[in-house]
Amino acid sequence: MATSIRRAGGRVKAGGRPGRCLTPRGPGQQLSRMTTSAPDGLFPPPAQPDAAALLAGRILELERERDRLLTIIDILQEISGTLHFVDILQTIARRLGETFGLDRSSIFLADRGGRTVRLVASYEDPSIRNLVVDLARYPEIQRAMETGETVFIADATAELTLQHVRGALARRKVKSITVVPIKYRGAAIGCIFLRTYKDGDALSDADIRFTQTVADLTAKALRNAHRYESLIRRTRGTAADAEGARRGDVERVALVTYLQRLLDAFAQHDAAATGELLPHSSAAELQRLVGVTMAVLAEEAKS
Repeated sequence: MATSIRRAGGRVKAGGRPGRCLTPRGPGQQLSRMTTSAPDGLFPPPAQPDAAALLAGRILELERERDRLLTIIDILQEISGTLHFVDILQTIARRLGETFGLDRSSIFLADRGGRTVRLVASYEDPSIRNLVVDLARYPEIQRAMETGETVFIADATAELTLQHVRGALARRKVKSITVVPIKYRGAAIGCIFLRTYKDGDALSDADIRFTQTVADLTAKALRNAHRYESLIRRTRGTAADAEGARRGDVERVALVTYLQRLLDAFAQHDAAATGELLPHSSAAELQRLVGVTMAVLAEEAKS
C-alpha cells in the first residue's frame, strides 16, 4: 500500500503527495490540523499596501491641516481689528461657513434663565442679530449648553430628538449637526452651531477639534471685548462725574461772585449811613467775624 504514516511528528505520504502533520505541543495547547503543502504559485502573496496611495492620503491631510492653521490666522487677524463682540462673532461664523461649505454656521450666546439663547451671528443671514431662540426647539443646543460638551449628530434626519423638525431638515438636505460649546471658566456661555449638506463633505474628527479651538479663541475674544466695553462705560461715567463736578464748581463761583458784588454795591450805597448807625464796637466785632469766617473757609479748602 502506498500510504505510510510516521507517528510522533513523522511525514505523511498520501497518494504520493507530500504533506505534514503537527503533533501536540504540550499540556494546554491545541493540536493544529494537518495542512497540505500547496505547489508554488498556486496562491498569490498577500497584497501589500499601496505606498503611493498612503503618501497621497498623508499629503492631503497635511494640506487640510495647513488650511486650518491659515484659517485660524485669518480669524485672529480679522478679530484683532475690532473689540465689538458682534463684529467678532459675525467674522467667526462667516469664516467657519466658508471653510467647511456649510448649510448653517451660527453662534448663540446664553440668555438669563437658561431657557433661551440669543442668535447673535449667522453665516447664511448676516442681518440676523440678537434673535431670541427657545431651547425647547433645539435639544442639541440645550444639551451642549447644559453639559459643556460637544454634540455631534451624524445623521440629523434619523435623530430621535429631532423628529419634530425632520421634514424641514429633509427639505434642506441636512446631513450632520455639530454643536461646540463656548466656555468661560468651565461654564458654557454660548455655542457654535454647524450644519452640513447631505451632498457635502462630512466633518472629520480633525474638523471638530479645529472648531473647538475656534470656540476657545471666541471665548477669549468675548472676554477682551467685555473688558473693553466695561472700560468704556467706566470712562464715560468718570468723564460724566468730572463734568458734573466742574459744573458745580462754576455754579458755586458764580453764586459767590454775585453775592460779593451785591454786598459791594450795597456797601458803597449806604457806606455813610452804616458808619453813623453802627457804633464803633459793633463795626469792630463784624470785622472780627469776617476774619474768622475767611480763616475757616481757608482751612476747609486745604482739606
